[in-house]
Amino acid sequence: MPKPPSDTVIDLYQAHAAVWETLRSQSLMERGWMERFLTALPTAGHDVLDLGCGSGKPLGAYLIKQGCNVTGVDGAAAMVDTARARFPAQRWITADMRALPPLGKFHGVLAWHSFFHLPPEDQRLMFKAFADLSHAGAALMFTSGTELGDAIGTFEGAPLYHGSLDKTEYRNLLQANAFELIRHVERDPACGGATVWLARKH
Repeated sequence: MPKPPSDTVIDLYQAHAAVWETLRSQSLMERGWMERFLTALPTAGHDVLDLGCGSGKPLGAYLIKQGCNVTGVDGAAAMVDTARARFPAQRWITADMRALPPLGKFHGVLAWHSFFHLPPEDQRLMFKAFADLSHAGAALMFTSGTELGDAIGTFEGAPLYHGSLDKTEYRNLLQANAFELIRHVERDPACGGATVWLARKH
């Protein structure tokens, strides 16, 4: 029996890593949000965890240029290999964000266009992980959907899974895990329609 789309996301990115690389916009439309994320980092340090780092561009490259020490995690080894070749001074790890090895704590945690590939039940569990990975005062930024449920897109002719909670549950999970919401925009027209959450750990 074939796997459900929610279980094939990593396989899909692994199989088509080179195609993704050509399709991923390098225009950095995310610049405004990345600047807000950097501003939210504590002054104590700039160790950033990028969950779903892809091939390290453009977001990892931007963080590195701004002086951050980046630990990038992605489930697709082909993506991680490319990132490591580009930026060998940083730390790159092949892992599913739901089953991370011991990584320590960070001053910022980023899950941009990656966290939303998890099913709702897994997204709920990730908020404790976000808290455990964060120093006091750390910034957390992630993208999501807007309503509880599943959505199936396509990538290279195969189904590409997306999941979401509703905005009230995201707010409650942030609060329950000691994060203060700084900024939230649904379908931001300045960022390709992304729904973005930026929070800070108490």
